[in-house]
This record gives sequence, C-alpha cells and structure tokens, in this order.
Amino acid sequence: MLTGRALLLDMDGTLVDSHAVVERCWTRWAREKGLDPAQVLAVAHGRQGHATMAQLLPDRPVEVNLAENRALLAQETADTEGIVPIAGAPAFLAALDGAPHALVTSADVALSTARMSAAGLPLPAVRVTAEDVRASKPDPEGFLRGAALLGVAPADCIVFEDSEAGIAAAKAAGMRVVGVGAQAARLSPDAQVDDLTGVGVTVDDAGIHVRL
Repeated sequence: MLTGRALLLDMDGTLVDSHAVVERCWTRWAREKGLDPAQVLAVAHGRQGHATMAQLLPDRPVEVNLAENRALLAQETADTEGIVPIAGAPAFLAALDGAPHALVTSADVALSTARMSAAGLPLPAVRVTAEDVRASKPDPEGFLRGAALLGVAPADCIVFEDSEAGIAAAKAAGMRVVGVGAQAARLSPDAQVDDLTGVGVTVDDAGIHVRL
C-alpha cells in the first residue's frame, strides 16, 4: 500500500485508452515525413507533439513543429473513434471524489476534454495541460505544477503513469510512481499494475491510501 496527500494522474494510457487514435494520427504524420511509423510511435507516447517532432527531426525550425503540432492536435481532438476508459478507471476516479487529485497531461485543454468525455470519465477539478507548462514530459514541470496547485509537497504525491517520459518526469519531480500497463514494469516504477481494476482508494486524516 502507498500513502500520500494527493494523486497526480496522467491521461492517455493511464485513464484513457486512446491507442487507436494516436496510432492513426501519428502514422499518417510519419508517412508524410518519410519516417517509420513504429519508430515515431515509440517516441511520441507521453510527450507533447512538438517535442516528439523536435526529437525526430532535430534540424527543423521550432515554428514549423509548433504549427504542425497545432494541426495534429486538431486532428486528434476531432477523432474519438475507439476511445474507451482503461479498465477500472471509472471506479478509480469515483473513489477519488473529494480527495486531492489532478490530471497532468501532455494534451491541451481541448484534447483532454474530448478524450475524457469520449471515455465517459469525469474531469478532475484540477488539470495541468500543455498550455500550463513550458517544457514537455520528461521534464517534471507539469507534475510540480500539479502538486503546487493542490498545495501538496512533491514527496507527498503519488503519480499514476504509463509512459517512459511520464515516469521519468514523476521521478525527476521527487514523486512516487505507480506504473500502469505491462510496458510500465520495465521502467522501474515504485509499483506497477496492469490496469486500474482492483486498485483500492481510501481517504482519512492520514492521507490517501492506495491499495494495489
């Protein structure tokens, strides 16, 4: 069991299964650029789009990446086919009702709203999106901002994440991490679950207790 004062939750791959949409949009972008879609998808997960583009095409001007990212975000926001909640996510979020928690995602406001809605999941009252940070995961800025908004010290936060970039960001922020999904196990989180089914949450004066 892990005990903290607040939970910080990634969205894609952690609460929402958006794999089909991400694969469609990034595969199309990769082919337009003459890149291997598999290599692009391996880098894209967990990062803001412009950061992915900068890593894959390092010689391109930042302005080009930002413009293409805006176009890609619009495509992803409009495409909700196949989006479903990660198993156990509805009950997990319901158990957090009233407890300090925040969504910390590399998506922007429009995309995070569209995907949470498509998955039938409630948006936490506190949300950190792409508009709120200067640096994408694996930079810890987003998680540190989430902790600050909740008024909780980083060491008292528990992060739920699935991606390499996200887990690295949480660790850099000095937070404990629960890896979600089979792939997360190889990224050395503090704990790992295949999905959110069976993750128990209780809240008392001592904090939020997470049973895995």
